[in-house]
Amino acid sequence: MARITMQPSGKSIRCTDGDTVLLALERAGYALPNNCRAGACGECKVKVIGGQFDQGMVLDMALSQEERKQGFGLMCMAKPISEELEIEWGTEDAKPVLFPPQEGALFVVVEKRYLTERVLELRLRPVGQAIRYWPGQYVTLGQPEGGVPARAYSISNAPRSDGELVLHVAHFHGGITSSWIHEQLAIGDSLRVSGAYGAFIGDPSVDSPVLCLAAGTGAAPVFALTEAALRRGFREPVFMLVSAQTRRDVFGQGMMAWWKTKHRNFDYRITLTREGADGYLAGRIGVVLPHLFSSLSNYTIFAAGSPDFVDTSVKLVKSLGAQDEFIHTEGFFRNNQPF
Repeated sequence: MARITMQPSGKSIRCTDGDTVLLALERAGYALPNNCRAGACGECKVKVIGGQFDQGMVLDMALSQEERKQGFGLMCMAKPISEELEIEWGTEDAKPVLFPPQEGALFVVVEKRYLTERVLELRLRPVGQAIRYWPGQYVTLGQPEGGVPARAYSISNAPRSDGELVLHVAHFHGGITSSWIHEQLAIGDSLRVSGAYGAFIGDPSVDSPVLCLAAGTGAAPVFALTEAALRRGFREPVFMLVSAQTRRDVFGQGMMAWWKTKHRNFDYRITLTREGADGYLAGRIGVVLPHLFSSLSNYTIFAAGSPDFVDTSVKLVKSLGAQDEFIHTEGFFRNNQPF
């Protein structure tokens, strides 16, 4: 059994004989980015700074010969062949290293559809190099040369091998950028995207139950976080509580229902604040959450939405015992101004 040490944190994990580095990291709770798990996409590329490993069969397009000479490897296929393997990944407290943002990456609009009367789903496919990101981060887009300021939108999907980004864009009255996206941007159009930005990604080594609270397009980063966690085999309970005004404002319910059917550790509820309906909870987060949880002292919390929603959620989960260091928030209007 080999020992894998992550630098600069110095934290170590054990790797069972025959396991890949990626699998060993995931079993220990570390969410190293990955997609294909077959040495083809390059998403799990890290630098090995000590020890020996068997790289296995990988594509040159995912790991070039020059990168191999520099010590890089694809952890989805790499298996330690020495007792100690040292990799350059994570910060001093072992949290993930944020990828350097790209400026003005070229994308094409491949799909545009309405999820609700005022929320649009936008699917963007990269023309060149994909933007690397952690679930929970956001990108900016606009058309500054045409008088459309760049605004921030959270990515609602976990990373994919084709680099596609899915964004949920709410149409704000008087919002220049959201109006441009809703009314002018068309399928087939090219646009420039920058990012990824933000640190709404939590701790990848978390091994506690997770509670996600979201309102409006605040569901976007929460969807990405949840998809990525479930896809990599996160085993602790994950509960999502989504707040909407009416049934017409709800989106993503099909995906949440699919997650619940496929993953025994996932569950969700939707609460409506302006109407009552069968199959839904009724009332704001502050009303319904205490009936669902008597204590959140051992939970990791993710809350995303308007600043008022986030502030209310933070106060509420603290009153139920949640600890500051396990509360992660994203208040869209305050931080990212997605208009």
